[in-house]
Amino acid sequence: MDESETGARGPRAGGAAGVVIREVTCRTILNRTRISDYSLNCYTGCAHGCVYCYARFMQRFHPHPEPWGAFVDVKINAVEALKRQLRRARPGEVFVSSACDGWQPIEAERELTRECCRLLLDGGFRVSVLTKSALVERDLDLFVGRSARVGVTLTTLDEDLRKVWEPGSSSVEERLGVLAGARKAGAETSIMFGPLLPHLSDDASSIDEMFQTAADLWVDTIWVDALNPRPKVWPSVAALLRRRFPDLLEPYRSVLYHPNARREYLDRLHGRMTRAAKKHALSDRVRGAFE
Repeated sequence: MDESETGARGPRAGGAAGVVIREVTCRTILNRTRISDYSLNCYTGCAHGCVYCYARFMQRFHPHPEPWGAFVDVKINAVEALKRQLRRARPGEVFVSSACDGWQPIEAERELTRECCRLLLDGGFRVSVLTKSALVERDLDLFVGRSARVGVTLTTLDEDLRKVWEPGSSSVEERLGVLAGARKAGAETSIMFGPLLPHLSDDASSIDEMFQTAADLWVDTIWVDALNPRPKVWPSVAALLRRRFPDLLEPYRSVLYHPNARREYLDRLHGRMTRAAKKHALSDRVRGAFE
């Protein structure tokens, strides 16, 4: 668990339509992580409702009657908790965010992520942003000319697929607009292609188009991720496949849970990614890929 939460204030309406908002307090907000030196999450839960979201494991520590994607806990003392921690924390890179999207709809009202990023930058920390929300454009004034990298995640460039798998997120066009705007403003940029969707957005043509897009936008750093069998992910993914892509249910089960099939799948996927990166002269910008 990244942060300890206490003092639930009860649910109320707000944020994205149909999402239950609760106010809670936290003891810490800046936490050590394997992804970066630190992570920061001003919210638990995420209204983007991505079907494959790895952060679903948080329900183990923070049970809710609502399904993932239908609740958000707002850490109302996040700024105060961060100020307290910054008195002793050694500066490093902070990933925003690891267990939610820091710029999901409720952030437009609360501005907790924005203020925490400001405090981090003023304190000599490096901020690494990764989001699926165009709201981050609001905060480019914080990041331009500072030790910060503005990144977006793209699972697919197909807007129809995006709506199915990431129903509450910003559109593909809006996310690409974030990168274009950040680049124009002079900010460092990054893109995460993933998790790539087996048999939907992981073919050679789709990956080639993704890397062409990254080249066109002069993205500084690229990551690629395969769909992983993280806790609580499969029931959500399987339910969607049964509804929309029934023929893919068993192929997905195979590439996620059969060791030999998964190894072969990742090898093929790595080959497609490597060829696309080389074709578009982006090999030196790929900093991490799936294992």
